[in-house]
Amino acid sequence: MSGLQHAERLWNNILALGGRRIAALSLIGVVVFLAVGLGAYYLSRPAQEPLYTGLSREDVGRIGSVLKDANIPFDVSADGAAVLVAYGHTAQARMLLAEKGLPQSAKSGYELFNDLGSLGMTSFMQEVTRVRALEGEIARTIQGMKGVKAARVHIVLPDRGSFRRDQQPPSASVVVRTEPADDVSGAQSIRHLVASAVPGMKPDRVTVIGSDGSLLLSGDDAAAVPTGKMATLEKTIGHEVQDNIRRTLTPYLGVGNFEVSVAARLNTDKTVQNETIFNPDQRVERSTRAVRETENSQNRNAAQRPTSAQGNLPEQRARSDGNDSASNETQKREDLTNYEISSKTIQTVSDGYNIKQISVAVLVNRARLAALAGPDASKAAIDAQVAEIEQLVGSAAGFNKDRGDNVKVAAVGFVNDGQPLEPVAPLSLTDVLMRQSATLINAGTILLVAGLLIWFGLRPAMRAILEIPAAQQEEARALAAAAEAQALAASAPNAALAAPAASGQVVGANGDVPSLAAPNPVASMIEDLTEKLNRSPQKRLEQMIETDEAQAAEILKRWLLREAA
Repeated sequence: MSGLQHAERLWNNILALGGRRIAALSLIGVVVFLAVGLGAYYLSRPAQEPLYTGLSREDVGRIGSVLKDANIPFDVSADGAAVLVAYGHTAQARMLLAEKGLPQSAKSGYELFNDLGSLGMTSFMQEVTRVRALEGEIARTIQGMKGVKAARVHIVLPDRGSFRRDQQPPSASVVVRTEPADDVSGAQSIRHLVASAVPGMKPDRVTVIGSDGSLLLSGDDAAAVPTGKMATLEKTIGHEVQDNIRRTLTPYLGVGNFEVSVAARLNTDKTVQNETIFNPDQRVERSTRAVRETENSQNRNAAQRPTSAQGNLPEQRARSDGNDSASNETQKREDLTNYEISSKTIQTVSDGYNIKQISVAVLVNRARLAALAGPDASKAAIDAQVAEIEQLVGSAAGFNKDRGDNVKVAAVGFVNDGQPLEPVAPLSLTDVLMRQSATLINAGTILLVAGLLIWFGLRPAMRAILEIPAAQQEEARALAAAAEAQALAASAPNAALAAPAASGQVVGANGDVPSLAAPNPVASMIEDLTEKLNRSPQKRLEQMIETDEAQAAEILKRWLLREAA
C-alpha cells in the first residue's frame, strides 16, 4: 500500500469519527499541550531574576535597605553590582524603588540641566552644575573602557581674575577601579582623555589613582616620583628581563626545567649637568683701542718795567731792558687689544630612569643537565654547563659588573623531575549528577507530569472516543449487508425468488419456517433484521446464510473487498 493510500485511509478514518469526536480529540490535545507547557514553564523558571545590574555600591546599599523594609526577598550577585529578587516580584520592586528615586547615581551627566530652571539660578550654581555634568560625562566614558569597573572624576577649574597676571591652570584627579586591580595599562589613556575633554588642561595636570590607594600616574616631575609608580616601573622592568631570560633558556633546557627570578632597582632622579670648556689655544680679538696724543707749548716772559712818574704819562713807552722765551713739544701713543678665549658649554638633562642594580637567580633541574651531559656525566661537566648557563643569563639580562649586578645559577633537583603538574582529574559521573541535580529534578518532574497526563488523561479519552463497541461494529456490518442484499433483490427479483424454491424451505427471522406462499422472503428478512437489531450478530448472520447462501456469500465477498480497499 502506497503512502497516498495510507493518507487517504487515515483521512477517511478521521472523517468517520464524526464532528463531535474530532472536536473532543482537539480539545483534549490542547488541554494536554497547555498542561505540559505550563508545568515545564513553572518548574524550569529560575528562583530569582535580576532587578538591576551595573550598580554602584552606594545604590546597592540603598536598594537593599528599601527592599528589606518592604519585606521583599532579595540577593546580591557575587561581584556586588547586581540585585536579584524572587521571581514574580520584579515589577513590584521596581515600582517601589522608582517611588523612592532609586537607583540614583552620583555620576550624572548633562541631564542635570534637565531638572534645573533658569529662574533664580546664580552664576555660581550654573558653574557648579557645569562642572558636575562634565565630571559625570567623563566618568561614563572612562567606565566604558576595557577593564574599568568604576570611575570617579574631580575637576578643578580656577576662577579667572580680571587683575591677575598669572592664571592658575586647570587640574583633575581620577579614581578608577580596574579588573585586575593592578592593571595600569589604561592610566596614560585616561590622562589624555581627561586633558582633551577640559579646555586648557595639560596631561601633566591629571593624576590617576587606583581604588586601593596606589598612585598609577601623576605629573611629569621625575624628582618627585611616587612610591607606587616606582614599584610599578620596577615590576615592569623585572618582567621584561625575566622574559628575555626565558626566551634564551627555553630552547636549551626545555619548558619546566628552570625557574627565573629577577629583582631590579631603578633610579628615576632627574639629572641636569652643565659643563663649560675653555680653549686657550684659540683666541679671537674682541676689541682694539688706539690712542694718539701730540702736545706743543711755548712760554715767553717779558722784563718788568720800572716804576716812575714817566710811566704814568700818556704817549709814553717804557723801555725794558730784558726778554725771556721757552717752547715745549710732547707726543703720546697708546694701543689696547682685548682677546676672547673660546669656550664650549654642554648641558645634559636626564628625565628618565637608570637601572641601579639587577639581581637574577636561576634554578636549573639537575636531572636535565645530567641528561644533556650523557650517561657518564661528572660533576665537572655539570659545573661547566652551569657556567655556560650563567653566561647566557648574564647576556640576556644585560649584566654589568661595574653596576653591581648579581647573577646566580644553581643546579638542584626538581620535584617530579621537572615534569609538568598532573592535570586535574575530570569530574566523575556522580559529581556531575550532583552538580546538576536541580536541573535533573526539574526535568524529571516535567517528564513525570507529561507522562501522567498522557497515561491517565489522553490515553483513556482516546480509547473511549476511538474504540467503537463490538456490537455496534457488528450492527453496522449487518446493516451494510442488509442494504446490499436489498439492492441486489431489487435488481434481480427472479433470482431472489428462485433461490428459496430450490432450497425447499426458508428460515424466517424468528426461527420458524414460512410457507411457500410468502410473496417475498428476502424482503421479510430485511424487515426482521431492521426491526430486531438487538439480536446477536452471529444469529443474524446464520439466518442470512440459511436463507440464501449464494447471495450472502456475494454480499460478504463485496464487503470484504471494500474493507481491503
